[in-house]
Amino acid sequence: MSTSAARSPWAWVPSLYFTQGVPYVSVMTLAVVMYKNLGVGNAEIALATSWLYLPWVVKPLWSPLVDLVGRKRHWIVALQFAVGAALAMVALVLPGPRWFALTLALFWLMAFASATHDIAADGFYMLALPDERRQAAYVGVRSTFYRLAMIAGQGGLVVLAGTLYEHRGPAAAISTVPAAASATMATSEMTPWATAWASVMALLSALFFAAALYHAWALPRPGGDRAAPRTPAFGADFLRVFAAFFRRGDIARVLAFLLLYRFAEAQLVKLVAPFLLDPVSAGGLGLRTQDVGVAYGSFGVAALTAGGLLGGWFIGRIGLRRALWPLVFAMHLPNALYVALAAWQPQQLALVSTAIAIEQFGYGLGFTAYLVYLLQVAAGPHGDNPHRSAHYAIGTGFMALGMMLPGMAAGWLQQLLGYRDFFVWCCVATLPSFAAAALIRVRDEAATR
Repeated sequence: MSTSAARSPWAWVPSLYFTQGVPYVSVMTLAVVMYKNLGVGNAEIALATSWLYLPWVVKPLWSPLVDLVGRKRHWIVALQFAVGAALAMVALVLPGPRWFALTLALFWLMAFASATHDIAADGFYMLALPDERRQAAYVGVRSTFYRLAMIAGQGGLVVLAGTLYEHRGPAAAISTVPAAASATMATSEMTPWATAWASVMALLSALFFAAALYHAWALPRPGGDRAAPRTPAFGADFLRVFAAFFRRGDIARVLAFLLLYRFAEAQLVKLVAPFLLDPVSAGGLGLRTQDVGVAYGSFGVAALTAGGLLGGWFIGRIGLRRALWPLVFAMHLPNALYVALAAWQPQQLALVSTAIAIEQFGYGLGFTAYLVYLLQVAAGPHGDNPHRSAHYAIGTGFMALGMMLPGMAAGWLQQLLGYRDFFVWCCVATLPSFAAAALIRVRDEAATR
């Protein structure tokens, strides 16, 4: 008898999706703050960390391997060990020479492991909970613990790094690091921050080793979790699934929306943490690292989660067609708050936290519309697409590409314009999103009344 029936999903769903969220927030947010603390320039940070999106862009290309080789349960445990090992290596190389190239390579490997873990975890979830009603019942649990991972990463771990620095490092703040400092800065100048972040990465590594051991015991063993049969025609079938996605009559509009809807956000998000950390003399707000963790990582993520929940309820009430434009405006208009922050440079943490929370709340609202439209795309023009899982994975690849490409030049643009004018540009950069939203065809689905 399958143990999936005997073991409660509460024993593994929360922990599985918490560990799914931590690597993503590590490479997308913790890496940005860490490199900023270590004196890397904004252009280098934005370019280097934007490349870390690539595994999520291309993961549909190797997703069939997870179905064809081994059990998803084994993939999950092995990949959690791999993430733990990568984090341990980051902790080891941080205090030494060539730390920038080495940590970036390790984050890259961790990103590939994390993207593959996403494929295995989502597939395992459907196998371990084959009843669609049970799947739906735990969707909220999945989302909640993924968001808690973001709060723990962007909030708690950033606060921990700042606290360790203040206890172990010199009294001087990050503002003492020259603006032109680069990744070649001498190791002795970076030792306090490197030691603090090495401790954080070591803690994360221990968490993942513990999670792997726990999931080796806690994950159920559903009967359907086995390698899919291989056929000689698999390659041709795989290509046909891909081709079907691009044969849509409205594919140009779909791709424009997927790539451009977050064009402004992709640039803004890469410079928020550097803006909060940079000294007032350099155009930033001069916050302490732990204050960034509180404002951006805790209040910001909580507001993002609330916006996502409200956006989902709003779409459920009136349908995506009627909800789309209010949500598009809700997502983009609050970007102007960063222009105000850059112009006035307030020092009150409560005021900064409130502005960030409003912007993130709006982003949560608008991003919900994006996800619901992506579900419609995966379901096909008539809602009967037999390849909706594969097409959803392809869509998420374009979603990641839409974040990766604009973010690569964001640091260079900010250094050219300065923070205030860069945030003005981010407001202007919302126009392609409005244009793309005006062109898509939203299926009119019944809303709950």
